[in-house]
Amino acid sequence: MSPPENPNGGAAAAAPSEPAPPAKPSSSKGKKKDDKKDDDLSEEDLALKEQLELYVVRAQDVDPGVQRLALESMRQEIRSATSSMTSVPKPLKFLRPHYGTLKSYYETMPESELKKYMADILSVLALTMSAEGERESLRYRLLGSEGDIGSWGHEYVRNLAGEIAQEFQKRQGDDMPIDELMELVQQIVSFHMKHNAEPEAVDLLMEVEDLDLLVEHVDSTNYKRTCLYLTSSSRFLSSPDDTLALDIAYTIYMKFEDLASALRIALLLDNKSIQYVKQVYTATDDLVLKKQFSYIIARHGLAMEIDDEIAADENDKEMLQEIVNNTKLSEGYLTLARDIEVMEAKSPEDIYKVHLIDGRGASSSLDSARQNLAATFVNAFVNAGFGQDKLMTAPSDSSSSGSSGNWLFKNKEHGKASAAASLGMILLWDTDSGLAQLDKYLHSTDTHVVAGALLGIGVVTCGVKNDCDPALAILMEYVNKDDSNIRIGAILGLGIAYAGSQKDELRVQLSAILGDPQATLEVLVFTAVALGLVFVGSCNEEIAQSIIFFLMERSEAELAEPIIRLLPVVLGLLYLGKQIAYFGELFQESVEATAEVSKTFDEKIRKYCDVTLMSLAYAGTGNVLKVQKLLGICSQHLEKGETHQGPAVLGIALIAMSEELGAEMAVRSLERLLQYGEQNIRRAVPLALGILCISNPKVNVMDTLSRLSHDADADVSMAAIISLGLIGAGTNNARIAGMLRNLSSYYYKEAAHLFCVRIAQGLVHLGKGLLTLSPYHSDRFLLSPMALGGIVTVLHACLDMKSTILGKYHYILYIIVLAMQPRMLLTVDEDLKPLPVPVRVGQAVDVVGQAGRPKTITGFQTHTTPVLLAAGERAELATDKYIPLTSTLEGFVILKKNPEYHEE
Repeated sequence: MSPPENPNGGAAAAAPSEPAPPAKPSSSKGKKKDDKKDDDLSEEDLALKEQLELYVVRAQDVDPGVQRLALESMRQEIRSATSSMTSVPKPLKFLRPHYGTLKSYYETMPESELKKYMADILSVLALTMSAEGERESLRYRLLGSEGDIGSWGHEYVRNLAGEIAQEFQKRQGDDMPIDELMELVQQIVSFHMKHNAEPEAVDLLMEVEDLDLLVEHVDSTNYKRTCLYLTSSSRFLSSPDDTLALDIAYTIYMKFEDLASALRIALLLDNKSIQYVKQVYTATDDLVLKKQFSYIIARHGLAMEIDDEIAADENDKEMLQEIVNNTKLSEGYLTLARDIEVMEAKSPEDIYKVHLIDGRGASSSLDSARQNLAATFVNAFVNAGFGQDKLMTAPSDSSSSGSSGNWLFKNKEHGKASAAASLGMILLWDTDSGLAQLDKYLHSTDTHVVAGALLGIGVVTCGVKNDCDPALAILMEYVNKDDSNIRIGAILGLGIAYAGSQKDELRVQLSAILGDPQATLEVLVFTAVALGLVFVGSCNEEIAQSIIFFLMERSEAELAEPIIRLLPVVLGLLYLGKQIAYFGELFQESVEATAEVSKTFDEKIRKYCDVTLMSLAYAGTGNVLKVQKLLGICSQHLEKGETHQGPAVLGIALIAMSEELGAEMAVRSLERLLQYGEQNIRRAVPLALGILCISNPKVNVMDTLSRLSHDADADVSMAAIISLGLIGAGTNNARIAGMLRNLSSYYYKEAAHLFCVRIAQGLVHLGKGLLTLSPYHSDRFLLSPMALGGIVTVLHACLDMKSTILGKYHYILYIIVLAMQPRMLLTVDEDLKPLPVPVRVGQAVDVVGQAGRPKTITGFQTHTTPVLLAAGERAELATDKYIPLTSTLEGFVILKKNPEYHEE
């Protein structure tokens, strides 16, 4: 509210000789109030107030000299007071009543330097005075002098930035020029960047859609914080702003030669991945750095050829390719195992710990074939990657259970397949010895054993590539055999061995099988699954179309088969995380042919495809709108026989898992679904919780699952048991292990439940606690598509356990191997030999946008590498003797000697 001006008809009307009467409210009430106010002020303040009122009067003087002096003095007063900002500065407070007066006087001033001076002052006064949405501060700023805005203090600059954002929106809408705004933006950004307010600079540039400006304003002291803010906020931006923010961060990292960080962003920007990755490699000649990049790429699972551009020398090229191919993984993993002293093989009995369970159910002889099958899986999960166990690799005389052959034949029919394949998991990543040991089973007369060995070959080479492709050579021979078991083993083996590699040769071969009229339905489904895994996230239209045609050609009876539910998952895998929207609303141009087709689908399958595709296409993006849409789908009441709500529930978890906040909110939404949802929704909720906290046993989720594991509905309780295994996967979590032991005695008469309990026990002790199933790595920054693809496939199979995992397709569980990774930090020297150094390991702290240099970890302990990193933990070097070549200490990290380090 501007105060009434003096009654003489405006401030400028006073006669030139006498000074203008001070502008004071004329009513007597106002006077009394003012006097009372004045009484409260200290002497200093009173003096200041009178001084300022005098300046206001003088500023309206006719003599320009007097005016200039008055404005100059006012300016000094305001400037000296706005430097610290805890309350409204006194000069601004005392000048408030005169804002209107000065404003009207300003309008009458002739164009001159003085008028600009006055505009500057009005602009600052508008900070506390102007009405909401008027943007007066900005208006006067643009009319004022071109001076340095920073001298008016931080608060003024922030206020301006806010007004610029609003003004920008308005001008864009009205197609008005924005050049003068952009000049101001330049000034503000440079001010923010100099004063450690990087987030504010970034926010302003996002508002005015000109992030490119950032690159010239960052310097070596603040680029890390700027990029951290850019990458963290990119998760909350809608497309295409998110990619733009990452692009700018990539450019800044490249500018300051922080190449390892640039590489991580290159891997996140998947549409430009390969081209950016090459840029990072070619930006340096340092071979050791290139080795570090190769480790990061291997961990992410990107299939990449090292060409002459990246390394000219043949030996270097071979070495880098070896690292990218992950051939060093087994060796590093075993180094860790030796260091932690867990090399000794464990038997399933060591895991069940029957002696800790009270009395009953200890020696239940129920369905021993299924018990043995469970033991096969437990044994495979626990000894994964160690190369030795007590069932499959033990020498015949020493172990009580006889030689490996004997254990194999303690399983029935398809159980033998899983037993043979378990050898692949025990020898995980060690391709040479794995292929040698599996070879003997390929000559077996039992088709199940051969099928299992073929699957085992896929498992053992999972994530480890080889230039001569032994797996491809062996498995291709068996793909077209008559026996459908053998075909499935070979096909699934190929899918696991070459997941994410997008090998064209496989597309040709496997697509041919899809069109084979002789093949059984299960062979066709697993062929599709293999194609989905190999081409995960590739948006390959040909494959998508062939799967859709395949679904259209099926009869009603075939579509009712439970295993058919894996086909929509395959469609989703092809578009995993690519944010290509919906089936019914035309898939963008790229999939027009496919979408037209979907109209003729069987209605149930169409809905199932819709939901599955959407949930996978947005997996890991945190897209809130899609989560809402899926929650909407879950709130409908369906008629019998529709099953698409299960995938919708899983979808909520898949989309929300990308960041902590979203995950917490999803957990709460899932609680609601448990209370109000129908049965088919409740069955999926435990699995969704399993994805959200995979290998990260959060107490609240653990309690919910523990409660559900005693649910009256068998499907809900089995899903909850499996999920207890998922959230505890590879953590050896004692509390979950205890829960599962109790469940094993509680369900000792229920064969199916007991099987689930065993699988969960195997998962909790995965790799004796050295492995993780989390698809995220690099400080939860990167999502490995293959890992996620493996998890999703297994969980969708678990939506109908009775006919998949508990039926004859239990070997689907081996697909989870795609997500298995050592949760280690292994430091090596420049020759890639292990190098023990002290590191601090503690809970990671989110320091985005915090002032100063806050600690990035809390509650740390100091260990010597190699060390294990639990979910949410971070490591930093505890010595200055070495410099790590990457800022994120995870997996293999190469250390360089610090040239400036001097021993004490």
